[in-house]
Amino acid sequence: MDRIALAAGALYVIVLLRAGGTFALGWLAGTGARRSRFAGRISSAKFRRAEQAIQRWGAPVVAVSFLTVGFQTAANFLAGSMRMPLPRYLPALLVGGAAWALIYATAGLGVLEVLARLFAERTALGGLAVAVPLLTVCGVVVYRRRTAVPSSGGTGADET
Repeated sequence: MDRIALAAGALYVIVLLRAGGTFALGWLAGTGARRSRFAGRISSAKFRRAEQAIQRWGAPVVAVSFLTVGFQTAANFLAGSMRMPLPRYLPALLVGGAAWALIYATAGLGVLEVLARLFAERTALGGLAVAVPLLTVCGVVVYRRRTAVPSSGGTGADET
């Protein structure tokens, strides 16, 4: 149990620093955009309504984003760039980060333990347990790239 607590504590510190840093970068990017030539575009009524909605209701989205893969960075960056108030953002960060750390500490350590046992007792099976998912992901990526419809980058006129 001590290993899980130590791993969860370390992961919690890491996620707080990473997500908080992403929020800060978003805040800085939003500040820069407000001072740039895009200031007119981001001061429209539609943008202000979206910004107010994120400021008010974005905290649950930030907290839940920690349970997803690939969305949490975007959620934290957008929360920062849209100026989510810290009293709303910090509880979402603390709760979501704790959930993330506990999930990765328990499930992550469990998977590593199983893989270590497999490699120690049956090296070939352990290699397969790592290679099959990796090859599957690579295959899916290659398949998707080959079957992707190329976008028409031209103006629509035939280039001859």
